[in-house]
Amino acid sequence: MSVRVASLIPSGTEIVSALGMADTLVGRSHCCDYPAEVLELPILSRPRVDPAAPGPAIDREVRQLIAGGASVYEILMDALLEAAPDVVITQDHCDACAVSLRDVEAAVACAELAGAKLCALHPHDLAAVRRDFHHVADSLGVPDRATRLEDRFQTTLDRVEAAGALASRPPRVLLLEWLDPPMVAGGWIPELARLAGLHPLIVEDSSSFQQVGWDDVLSARAEAVVLLPCGFSVARTLTELRSGPARRVLGDLGSLPRGIWIVDGDAYFNRPGPRLAESAELLATIFHPGLIQATSAFEGDFVRLA
Repeated sequence: MSVRVASLIPSGTEIVSALGMADTLVGRSHCCDYPAEVLELPILSRPRVDPAAPGPAIDREVRQLIAGGASVYEILMDALLEAAPDVVITQDHCDACAVSLRDVEAAVACAELAGAKLCALHPHDLAAVRRDFHHVADSLGVPDRATRLEDRFQTTLDRVEAAGALASRPPRVLLLEWLDPPMVAGGWIPELARLAGLHPLIVEDSSSFQQVGWDDVLSARAEAVVLLPCGFSVARTLTELRSGPARRVLGDLGSLPRGIWIVDGDAYFNRPGPRLAESAELLATIFHPGLIQATSAFEGDFVRLA
């Protein structure tokens, strides 16, 4: 009998699918949407914060929930019990990104799910993302498939790095993963930037994100700014920029030599799974278009503001 897998995190769902095991999925989180066929799966979680609210309201409510010891998301226990998974995939990296590990542990410990295996991911950098490929594959009983997935992942990253190395000088780029308040992306994102031949500013390694002030943004001496708000598509980010301090400050930056860009953070950069390799490729496509032949069209996945 095939293993039954419930994934409570988009990156987990994408790893399972990239391993060729999508047919084992019996449930997903409310924000798992790739590949498209997973949209037919039962939804096993929901947010306690309105994802359509303005960015500042989302930030405020998330901070209040976490400060009060509550999870930002809740598990739909009836749906999880009906799915009857053998493996439940979650993460212990960020309580703002998915159901808290504490809540998942409590759910899996219930009598009705006795024997279910918990697979918790901790993707703080690219090396950890690679380890997560193996962790998921081991949990699903297909350890050899992780090596093949990692090889494909690394092949793309190597090609991006080779193209980035041909650039005359790495442009100084500020990568923002939230707009109000402004937050500089950390974790695996500075690594992706370096592979793509960029010099990430303020947060330069796999440290966690850093909240800054708009004065810090103005004084960073960036040659380019990339906006990749967590959970936001390009269209959603454009909506956020219609008002608020981000619009004013980005206008104050004037005409940066390498531009101000919006990329689809939700589909690519925010999900520490196989598509991070495409995220690096997307950066190289933006900043070194003559040096790399992209394997993806990236149609609609990025736009230049200025």
